Amino acid sequence: MKSLLKIAFVLGIVVSFSSCKDNLKPNYQYMPNMYESVAYETYSESNAFNSPSGLKGKEGQLPVDGSIKRGFVPYEIPNTTEGYAFSKTIVKSPLDSTAVDMKKAEELYGIYCAICHGEAGNGMGKLVKQQKFLGVPNYKDRQVTIGSIFHVETYGLNSMGSYANQLSQQERWMVAAYVLELKSKL
Repeated sequence: MKSLLKIAFVLGIVVSFSSCKDNLKPNYQYMPNMYESVAYETYSESNAFNSPSGLKGKEGQLPVDGSIKRGFVPYEIPNTTEGYAFSKTIVKSPLDSTAVDMKKAEELYGIYCAICHGEAGNGMGKLVKQQKFLGVPNYKDRQVTIGSIFHVETYGLNSMGSYANQLSQQERWMVAAYVLELKSKL
């Protein structure tokens, strides 16, 4: 029995070393393009790397003038004092009443606004109570419309920064509607 195991062991070693590689016959290569791809030089026949604009190869990455991101709706009111005054004349949201989800608007307000403006909109958020920021307005004391709230969320005002990067346009309109609801409760 021992000799049978020794023979099987030696035979296994011989088979394992001899079966994998044969230098006389090369292995087949399936789908050679995956192993040896064709090299392409980006912008090889263009003058993009030596452009007179000085962009050093980034000319082909620039968007066309006047192009906008898919799904983006531009906000036409400028970030000026006159633009803010004009935004106060907007009293109706462009969103359909069914598109305004007050539950989600409340959650967004709690995430982005309540830390300064307070859960009730009274200007007594956690940062104000800890005296990190002072002078956060109470919504009851402000003459605001849904348009002016959206304008401030988009561009920011005084110490408050813009929330255009954190909230989509639809979410900013929903938060503006929720702020007006809070104002009516104060």
